[in-house]
Amino acid sequence: MTTRGKRIGIIGAGLVGTLLSIYLAKRGYNVSVFEKRDDVRETDRDEGRSINLALSTRGIRALDQVGLATRIRDFAIPMHGRMMHDPSGNLSFLPYGSYGQFINSISRGGLNAMLLEEAEKNNVRFYFSHRCTSVNIPKTSTSFQASNGKALELDFDILVGADGVFSAVRSAMQITDRYDYSQSYLEHGYKELQIPAGPAGEFLMEKNALHIWPRESFMMIALPNPDATFTCTLFFPFEGRQSFASLSDDERILKFFRETFPDAVHHMPRLLEDYTENPTSSLVTIRCYPWVRHKTFLIGDAAHGILPFYGQGMNAGFEDCFILNEMLERFNDDWPLALADFQRTRKEDTDAIAQLAFDNFIEMRDLVADPRFLLRKKIEARLHELYPNDWVPLYSMVTFNEHIRYSYAYRAGKKQQEIMDEVMKTPGLASNWQNLDFDEIVRRLS
Repeated sequence: MTTRGKRIGIIGAGLVGTLLSIYLAKRGYNVSVFEKRDDVRETDRDEGRSINLALSTRGIRALDQVGLATRIRDFAIPMHGRMMHDPSGNLSFLPYGSYGQFINSISRGGLNAMLLEEAEKNNVRFYFSHRCTSVNIPKTSTSFQASNGKALELDFDILVGADGVFSAVRSAMQITDRYDYSQSYLEHGYKELQIPAGPAGEFLMEKNALHIWPRESFMMIALPNPDATFTCTLFFPFEGRQSFASLSDDERILKFFRETFPDAVHHMPRLLEDYTENPTSSLVTIRCYPWVRHKTFLIGDAAHGILPFYGQGMNAGFEDCFILNEMLERFNDDWPLALADFQRTRKEDTDAIAQLAFDNFIEMRDLVADPRFLLRKKIEARLHELYPNDWVPLYSMVTFNEHIRYSYAYRAGKKQQEIMDEVMKTPGLASNWQNLDFDEIVRRLS
């Protein structure tokens, strides 16, 4: 099927919408992208969105397919594991995977700017400050309101909703017959703070780690930036005894941070300014189906918004682009066939990573400082070391192996969890774990 002259409209010029525009432009489509915000290359405002993201193997593979993987090294920092900070400031390090495996701390704005520039090189047209006001799904047409007040109505051969968790395109789908949709919010929100570079421009904490301050009912994390700063994110309940609502004045804010994060607070000279000026944002999981109506479809967060605690939101969205491109190739750009296969296979996988992201929130918040949890991770690491092809840790399956589907990783992880729950009941395990019958443990996977 020829792509010449086919007009594709993408709503949303964020990371996924822009990457998808590159894929489709390279396939020969005439692509236009509409974004309600200003061009990120001309403003530093990105309200309500995380500044830092964790780019891992699935996202890198998608970027590599369009020739962009090597360019990310210019503004990515490898993180080889979690650095846990206990309430006394003591540190413990937990590697993410085998030697040499890491995830990348990357700037959302820097990555988005790179993608926009590449898309423009491929003749993608962008319309910033254009808010989508309505979508006519049967006609594959949309209406926009520009920032100058001008109204615009356009129709396309294919329309894509890449406009995030509060998607206007999905909202139009939700009022169609037999449409399943759910959204669930955590009782926690998040607020971003900053640790500046040292006086000589140096990193004030370990550069190549994701730092975590787990405090049972909440936590703070910090990701490194190329300018030697750290972007900190406080994940905290909205209401309650210890919550955003309870930190109602400067005195309470400073007291809380000094008591709770003592080794971090002395690196945060702008704590009060950051805390009071930066927005408090919500955390939501979005599930919906179908993703396709007529010639309109959803992708990325618009189809499957997930929590950030597995670092897979962007990676899953980028993988959407990679897999859709594969299906267009397989079906010779027959869109109905490609989209039917796309939503059928990806729905199962994105439901799986949504659940894994929630589970990992509990792990990061409650367990990473628990000695028994750390012992469990040591045992799993030894199993992987002895049987690298048979016992692959869940985190490694999700983060470092792009050929394993999220749904398979989820099922395999559940089986491993059942086995490890029994192993952890072994008497005297803390002092005798190295004498476990590792061969017998691996056989239980069969």
